[in-house]
Amino acid sequence: MATQISRRNPFLIGLAVLALAALAWFAASPLKHMLAPRQAAASTPAIAVTSALVTREDVPIRLTGVGTVQAPRTVTIKSRVDGQLDRVGFVEGQDVKEGQLLAQIDPRTFQAQLQQVEAQKARDEALLANARVDLKRFEGLILENATTQQTLDTQRALVAQLVATVKNDDAQINAARVQLDYTTIRAPLSGRVGARLVDPGNIIHATDVTGIVVIREIDPIDVVFTLPDGDFQRINHAIQANRTPLTVEATERESGALLGQGKLILVNNTIDTTSGTIQFKGRFPNPTHTLWPGQYVNARLVLGERDQALTIPAPAVQRGPAGTYVYVVQPDHTVASRPIEVGETQDGRAIVTKGLAVGDRVVVDGQYKIKPGSLVSETPAAATVASAGGAGSNPPAAPTSAAGAGNAP
Repeated sequence: MATQISRRNPFLIGLAVLALAALAWFAASPLKHMLAPRQAAASTPAIAVTSALVTREDVPIRLTGVGTVQAPRTVTIKSRVDGQLDRVGFVEGQDVKEGQLLAQIDPRTFQAQLQQVEAQKARDEALLANARVDLKRFEGLILENATTQQTLDTQRALVAQLVATVKNDDAQINAARVQLDYTTIRAPLSGRVGARLVDPGNIIHATDVTGIVVIREIDPIDVVFTLPDGDFQRINHAIQANRTPLTVEATERESGALLGQGKLILVNNTIDTTSGTIQFKGRFPNPTHTLWPGQYVNARLVLGERDQALTIPAPAVQRGPAGTYVYVVQPDHTVASRPIEVGETQDGRAIVTKGLAVGDRVVVDGQYKIKPGSLVSETPAAATVASAGGAGSNPPAAPTSAAGAGNAP
C-alpha cells in the first residue's frame, strides 16, 4: 500500500505543476487583456449623449454689434405764427402722407392783414398813375418853355418814388400771404405721428418748444450700430471688394430672430477714441414695421461668405487649459478628446479650421457626464440636433445594455 501511494505522488505533483503553469500563462497572455475591457464595459452602462456630424457648408462672414433703430427723418411740427389752434387733421399714432393737413390755426387776423396791404397797394398804384400823367404833361410843357426843368425833374423823381412804393406793397402782400399760409400746417414728410401735444382751442406761439406733434419716418428705417476699431481693415477691404453696399441684418437680441435686411449707408468718418469703436448705419425697408424707433437690436454686418467651411454646432466646442477641444464618437461607441482650432462662431455654428474632418461625429450635449474612453449612446434628441446641424438624421446606434457592450467591435 505504501508502495502504491509513493508511486502516485510524482504523477500528482506533475499535474499540479502543469496546472500552475497554465494559470500563469493565462494571466500573462493577450487573451486576458482582450476580455478584460469587454468585461469592464459589460459592467458599465452606456452614457446617453447627443451628437452631430461635421459638415461642409457655405457660411456668411459676419460682424455683430449692438444697434439702435432710428427714424431717418424726425420732424417736430410747430406753429410759425401765433394764434388759436382751431382743429387738428390727424389721429394720434396714425400714418400720414406728405402734404396732409395736420393743424389749422385761426386765419382771420392774417386775412385782414393781407387785405390791408392789398388796399395800400391799390392806393399807391392810383397815385403812381396820376404822377405819370403829370409827368407826361410836364414833358410837353417843357418843349414850349411853359415850365421849368426843375419842375420836370421833381415830377420824374415822384414817379420813381411811387414805383418803389408799389414794389414795396407787393413785398408786403407776399409776406402777408406767407403768414396766412402758415396758419395751415401740412405734413412735411410721410411717417407715423405720435401723441398730440396741444389740444384744439389753445393759443400757440411760434416760440413754443414742445410743438403740436412729432412725425417719424418709419419706412424705410435706419439701424445705427458700432463695431471695434480693430475690425475696420476687414470692413474696408470688404467694401472695396464689393461693387454694391454691404448687407446689414437686424435680429432680436433675445431670440436672434431675423427682423430685416438692409444695406450699409454710412461708415462714420472718425473712430471714437474713448470707446475704441466706429459707428455704422444701415437702412432697411420696413413695410411691416418690424423695426421701431428706439428699439435695441443686434446688427450683423455681412462681409462676404466662407465657401464650404467645416462646421459643427457651437455647443460641441469645449475649452480647457490646453485650448479648445471636442469629444469625438469613435466606431466602437466610445469617445475620445480631440483638440481643434475654431475660426469663428456665429448663429450657433462653429467654423473649425483644424482637427476635424467631414463625417466625424462630435458630442453636442452631455459632455459633463463623459470622459475619454466612456461608452456612449445616442439620445432621441440626436436626430433633431443632427438635422439642425446639416448632418444626417440617423446617427449610428450604440449599445445600451451589457450584452450590446460585449458585442461592440
